[in-house]
Amino acid sequence: MTSLSRRLRYLLLQMRNADDPMRQQEVHCFARALDCNADQIQVLDLLGGVPSLGQLSHFDVALLGGSGDYSVAAGGPWLPAAMETMQELYRTSKPTFASCWGFQAMAKAMGGEVVTDFSRAELGPVLVRLTEAGKQDPIFGGLVDEFLAPMGHRDIVERLPADAVLLASSDAVENQAFRFADKPIYCTQFHPELDRTAFLQRVDAYPHYVEKIAGMSLPDFARERCQETPVAARILQSFLQHCVACQT
Repeated sequence: MTSLSRRLRYLLLQMRNADDPMRQQEVHCFARALDCNADQIQVLDLLGGVPSLGQLSHFDVALLGGSGDYSVAAGGPWLPAAMETMQELYRTSKPTFASCWGFQAMAKAMGGEVVTDFSRAELGPVLVRLTEAGKQDPIFGGLVDEFLAPMGHRDIVERLPADAVLLASSDAVENQAFRFADKPIYCTQFHPELDRTAFLQRVDAYPHYVEKIAGMSLPDFARERCQETPVAARILQSFLQHCVACQT
């Protein structure tokens, strides 16, 4: 564990049902990827309420991850308050890392467009390529120009917010990663917090994704489609070094 990660306070904003088996798994995935203890990560589920400004100010880093049963595109009664929280993270320039559902939520909250499109759904390790801006970025520029990243989504960010900088794309989905200009906020459609084991646990919890998107059984999917994604796994540590170290 690095001295930086050891002293940070993290807030994980979840959007998961109380009986979702991935609630605690997500905490441990971020803890592993950030190289911190799980008890450094406090969880607040946005289905039950949103953090106050005082609560947000207590933490060094905000994290947003996936969502088992909720769609930014479909919306719901929880959406307006969740969007206000995303806007508050932006307004206060809180160091924030958002993946998958969090990527979509941050995009929509700041004026982007999110749609559901199964024709562009992605599941498993997908090849993403850096844009020219990505190659110059202090975090993504330290990676190779193209790499595999673990995906699981059917909602697509169709249009980015006006001040978002596109960092990476895949063949099927143009908007795979972005940051906000002059903000310590990074967002990825993929899951850099998941290794192969954790990814397979995640899809096992939601087997309908494998059947509908990949069109195969989970054992076949695990054998034929899944591998480690070591380049993507470096992103969260780099995020800490470039977006958090200078502010703590």
